Amino acid sequence: MSSPRTETPGPELQSPKEAEEPQTPAHSSRQTGSRKEPSGHRVDGTRLGLGTLKQAFSWASQRASTQVSKENAGLLRQSSCSLFRSLRRALDEGPAAGHSRATPEVPSEVMNAVSQQASPGAASEELKPETEGKSVADLITERQLLAALEQLLHLETRLVAEKASRTFEQDPTAFARRAMDVCLHYDGLAAEIGAIVRETLGADGVDAAALAELAHVVRAEEEAHPAPPDDGDFLRTPRRWRQHWEEAVRRSAQERVRQSGTREAEGASGLAQLLVDLGGVVRRDLQKVWQEVQPAYSAAGFPAWEVYLRAFHGAVAQRLQELARDARGCEQLYLLLDWAANVYGSSDFLGTPGLALPTEPLPPLLAPDVWARLESDYTSFLEAKIASCFDRILQLEQSRWAAAEGPEVLQGLYRAPLSTDVHMLVAEHVKAAGAISAELEATTLRICTRALGLFVPRFEKAFLASEAVSDPHLGAYINACEELRTSLLSRYPGTQEELEKPLAAATCSFQKHLLRGLQRDLQPLFRAVWTRGWLAGDWLQPLMDKVVVFAAHLQHVARPRAQETLQEAHRFVVREYLAQALRPRERFRGMERMRSSQKMSLDAQAIGDTFQGLGSEATWLDQAIQCVAEILGETYKDDIQRHLETLIRSYPDIRQDHVQAILALRRLGRRRNQHLLQHARDLLRAAAGAAGAEAPRGRVLFEEIKVPSAMVVLITCV
Repeated sequence: MSSPRTETPGPELQSPKEAEEPQTPAHSSRQTGSRKEPSGHRVDGTRLGLGTLKQAFSWASQRASTQVSKENAGLLRQSSCSLFRSLRRALDEGPAAGHSRATPEVPSEVMNAVSQQASPGAASEELKPETEGKSVADLITERQLLAALEQLLHLETRLVAEKASRTFEQDPTAFARRAMDVCLHYDGLAAEIGAIVRETLGADGVDAAALAELAHVVRAEEEAHPAPPDDGDFLRTPRRWRQHWEEAVRRSAQERVRQSGTREAEGASGLAQLLVDLGGVVRRDLQKVWQEVQPAYSAAGFPAWEVYLRAFHGAVAQRLQELARDARGCEQLYLLLDWAANVYGSSDFLGTPGLALPTEPLPPLLAPDVWARLESDYTSFLEAKIASCFDRILQLEQSRWAAAEGPEVLQGLYRAPLSTDVHMLVAEHVKAAGAISAELEATTLRICTRALGLFVPRFEKAFLASEAVSDPHLGAYINACEELRTSLLSRYPGTQEELEKPLAAATCSFQKHLLRGLQRDLQPLFRAVWTRGWLAGDWLQPLMDKVVVFAAHLQHVARPRAQETLQEAHRFVVREYLAQALRPRERFRGMERMRSSQKMSLDAQAIGDTFQGLGSEATWLDQAIQCVAEILGETYKDDIQRHLETLIRSYPDIRQDHVQAILALRRLGRRRNQHLLQHARDLLRAAAGAAGAEAPRGRVLFEEIKVPSAMVVLITCV
């Protein structure tokens, strides 16, 4: 039990029995260590201040003496705060005068309820033997609250009755003095109730007896008036003590919450510690209420858990709104949102199994407008933070380029930290926002995808402008874009529209640069095609060796993109070979033409076998060089038309000028050329109508081969 406090509640009143004898000063004391001090003084009515007397006379004259006594009783209680302030100025001027000895009958409904709470079975007019002879101040000091209330009711009703009987007509100040005494003692009783509530959550143990007394006082009033009218009369207006008790609980909860974090929250770490302290205090206090305070009240038939729960909820909400006003930066705002949604709002926050839930749901910890403002401020800061994170990722990659660090090979693939960094950045922020609310998760995802969409072209431009461009790096970034595209789109399907385009564009750009390096290496080697040196030497082997080296890098690229790149390399080799053949530097006739046909056939076979061995699936390219070789080497001229038909059917993008260039290499007569050209026109027209004038997707070969206009002149001349 907590030790009694030292307090001076105000001028003392005597018990009803003592009121009929001459009054003598009474003293009471509270134990505070080994000290004792007087608990009350009496006020000399002849030395009251002018303001006090004016108020007293005003109260005495406001109502006619014939008014019903209950109206005056209500006036006494309602004016206690004003009386208390006025009387404080006169407390140090002398002892109080005596009180009237009139002893009217106490209202039965009130006294019955009080007596039933104090001593079940006893008559309503009798006092407990241990309280007999004690003043109201003594009873309050000893925390015999029910007995103090019983005496106050006797004194109050007697005072009202005496005023109604015109006892104070000759001396109205006597009524004012006694009214002040009653009001001050009611205030003392209220202050003691507040002190009991405040001490309940202190470091000392719970005073179960004091809590039971408090509960009896509230219940006594409520049982006397179960259904009160709203007319302002104290004796007929119950639940004043309940309201006072509930207000004391709210103040106590607010004090506890505020004391839990009195220091300034410096930065995110300071705010995090403040919230930890706040949560610890609230959790411990509510556990104490459930385990110790609630049982003490319940023993007196007075449930208190829900009042405490709502009081702490309101105090925490108020404190959180104060912190929200001062929060700055993304981290602090997120801490508040996360604490409200996931710490305080979690099912195990109270920490004790079996805690009763409130009969009605608690209001939101943060008002909707406050919550919306916090989320809005958080997302504003988050946009800047995400952009800064992407800048940092770019700086890290640039530092690796400057250090000439090659990409790692993990599980057979080139790996760049880029994909991991970006994926973690997006996933962590989206997951953190999802822990707050679905709306914040969606907003955060939009911020991340928008920032990523802006970052990818910036990164691509910076990389391609650097000196670090190499096949391994290009392969690594192709893999990174593909991995991000696959992982992010599968995890966040709603981002496809915003992510698909920039990632696909970056992947395509890196593939083109990878192929461009191969093309630069191979281009000079094609100049030997359709020359006499080409007929005599093995020019193809060096070219194929470079292709094999290039394909070795593609082994470390993700298969879909590696296959696309390999097929593009295959298409490039066939296309460039034909382009050189259709723009011959030398003319072959007779046996040289036959040898060139055989050479082309062998080259076509070697190119097809090499790319097939490397894994290229572009088998549709194999017939292009072979068909041209057969047209050049065909000895039976009527079969040239058959080879030409095969070529046009296999490659619908071939044009008439390509056919003319091929026939120019064959060097046929004018009539046969005209016949074959007309037949080719018919085939091309039919093929265009069947295919919708478009080559099958990805099967473009002759369309990219330019034929010199001189060929047309040559054909015309022939």
